[in-house]
Amino acid sequence: MIDINQNIQSPFDIKISFNKLIEHYERLSKNENDFIAAKARRVLEVQQPCPILRDGFSDPVYFETYKNEIKLILQDSFSEVLTNNEIKTASLPFRDVVFNTSARFRSIIAEAGEGFELKMKNMAEDDIYIMACAVVLNTCYGFKLNFKRPILYEIPDAQGVMRYYKVAYNADFIEIIPSANAPKITEKDFNELIDNFNDIELWKTKFPPKSYLFKGFVISNMFDVTDDQSISNMKSTFIAENKTQRKENMGDFQSIFQSLFGIKDLQVGFSIYNKTEDSFDCVHEQGIQSFLLNNIEESPCKTVLCEATYKALINKNTSHSISDVDKYYEMSEGKVAQFRILKEQGIKSAIFAPISDENELLGILEIVSKTPKILNSVNANKLADVMPFILSAVKRSKREYENLIEAIIQQECTSIHPSVSWKFENAARQFLKDKQELGNNAVFSKISFENVYPLFGQIDVKGSSEVRNLATKRDLELQLTLVNSIIHDVLEEETLPIYAQLKFQIDSYRKLLKDDFKVDSEQQIANFLKQEIEPLFRFFMVKKEMYRATIEDYFSKIDPNLNVVYHYRKDFDKTIALINKNMASVLDEKQKDAQAMYPHYFERFKTDGVEHNMYIGEAITKEDSFNCIYLYNLRLWQLQVMCEMENEYYQNRHKYPVSLDVASMILVFNQPLTISFRMDEKQFDVDGTYNARYEVVKKRVDKAVIKGTEQRVTEKGKITIIYSQKEDEIEYLEYIKFLQHKKALNDDVEIVELEDLQGVTGVKAIRVGILYQQEENNKEFYTYDDLMKTIKA
Repeated sequence: MIDINQNIQSPFDIKISFNKLIEHYERLSKNENDFIAAKARRVLEVQQPCPILRDGFSDPVYFETYKNEIKLILQDSFSEVLTNNEIKTASLPFRDVVFNTSARFRSIIAEAGEGFELKMKNMAEDDIYIMACAVVLNTCYGFKLNFKRPILYEIPDAQGVMRYYKVAYNADFIEIIPSANAPKITEKDFNELIDNFNDIELWKTKFPPKSYLFKGFVISNMFDVTDDQSISNMKSTFIAENKTQRKENMGDFQSIFQSLFGIKDLQVGFSIYNKTEDSFDCVHEQGIQSFLLNNIEESPCKTVLCEATYKALINKNTSHSISDVDKYYEMSEGKVAQFRILKEQGIKSAIFAPISDENELLGILEIVSKTPKILNSVNANKLADVMPFILSAVKRSKREYENLIEAIIQQECTSIHPSVSWKFENAARQFLKDKQELGNNAVFSKISFENVYPLFGQIDVKGSSEVRNLATKRDLELQLTLVNSIIHDVLEEETLPIYAQLKFQIDSYRKLLKDDFKVDSEQQIANFLKQEIEPLFRFFMVKKEMYRATIEDYFSKIDPNLNVVYHYRKDFDKTIALINKNMASVLDEKQKDAQAMYPHYFERFKTDGVEHNMYIGEAITKEDSFNCIYLYNLRLWQLQVMCEMENEYYQNRHKYPVSLDVASMILVFNQPLTISFRMDEKQFDVDGTYNARYEVVKKRVDKAVIKGTEQRVTEKGKITIIYSQKEDEIEYLEYIKFLQHKKALNDDVEIVELEDLQGVTGVKAIRVGILYQQEENNKEFYTYDDLMKTIKA
């Protein structure tokens, strides 16, 4: 007979029993609700022929014998509706004994592969024993002792990626009964126990093995807590840790350690811990070496370290010593990289200590000697007094290194969007490494992303050139009128031919403004006013006192920076600036939603309106996670945002100095392309002849006209979608239909052909009216999934 208590040190004599649960069903059998009562009686009928299920058993063979009865008794706790979602087991507390599991739990264990054994992580046997004692103290004696610790399981998934599951126990169905020989715990005993946690023998004296009957079971609910912890899913853009020491200081630093340990042949090295890649990097500074890497630039920690050292340094953040390298090299038959690397350097003993800040590992301090056993776990404790100083120096060097990386990026690339900063940081690190070897010949490597999908959109002020010209003409007309009035008065008093000639020029320019205003007309008039009128008026202010007040009034209307009247143009420029600011603000805020859906590159530009570029694809995220569903989702988001921006503008148009209209346009390009960062222009651009077609269309399409007409394709009150492929038309018509259903777009959909652009033919456009809200619309964004649900409905 097998007993689940065999080979287990515990204060409990464990019996699996469903007594407490059956008692609950006995109460439910008298419930006023006939359905609940009938269901409870059914459970009781199934259990009645099997009294052992109430009395309890310790032989695991009965799990199989009464499998069907147990399943029925637990049916309410293990709902078939949720079995594929919940990770749940009936089990024993603090033990890896499970039964009646949910379907999802079974699939997780199956994916872990043959031979996998479920074991709790970071739970020592002594801790399990004391945890059981704490349960007895709380349950049987009423002493409130909180010794809850997170219980974790490490289970690899089908791809071999380690996942972590936290366990929460439901202990409603257990009974703990002292045996006849169980010592009674007094308050004195309790006070002694809480002061001696690490004295396991004391705990076993107060709670001898099997001195309490544990009768029942627990329901274990497991939760996947891998999310932010899984290194394979976390490709961070955080800049790698670094530590720099100058060569002239390294000798003094090494001498300090030789004195501290009393060892002459002691040497000191460092290696940087790169959390993102779980790897070690060497310090690129003269005079500093890494004995773990031995001239290798970088290497995964699990490749460099043996298992014991890895657990100590990386998992536990504690120091690890190797007193006899040759001994461990022979034991491992030279197959463990760590001992082989050390032996190749003639190292006989070593201490490795983590340099960590609040459990964040920054790097490794390496202390080595060519004398066996002279470095060991005893004198490793000498590091306790000096590690705070080392940590302070490393943190300072880390900040300096990060600032240096940032300076290189700013110098070479200007401001970088967070979605692609990781690639610039990698290039900057490589640049620093190359600079150590090549000096000024080091070149910052090319930054490019292949197979990314572009999205382009703009909200543009309609007729901005005409409105700006009109404002310019009105300002110049006002200024010429003021000048004309003063010259007229001067001519009344003093009829010099030069004044008459100036009067003629003023009249000519006023006629030019009215009848034939050209691109260079503004500059001609401005030069005339600056070079001829302004010196004359300043002369009049000194020589002709009667005109001083009038001329001072004239100069008060002149903008001091531009030297011209800047009234109507100021209102126009202020309006454009406010439109740009407000539209950019809306777009930036909405971008947070889009980035949360799936990371992608984003940039925007302010012109007479706001343009934006987006690129999405595998190369940008650096993770094997991209699917075209994210592209479709971003396209739908973009279309909705353009509607939101139009609404935002027209709801607040009355607040702008000049009343203007805007028109929105989206350019669809359905083929992936390659983008590269142009160092000279400090921005991304497309690569290759074929991809250049996209840029040609993007630059010219907003000026395009409908085929056979002079009508511009963009129009106020409508959003225009430019495309060339039939599948794009079908896709966007579905989006439009969806947003019509959501009352964001009107029903006036039209499809038009455009006149050929330079080198580009077959371009078409969908135009559809936008529905404007009277008040701000606070609705949430719709996703591609919402679209699919609507289509299916």
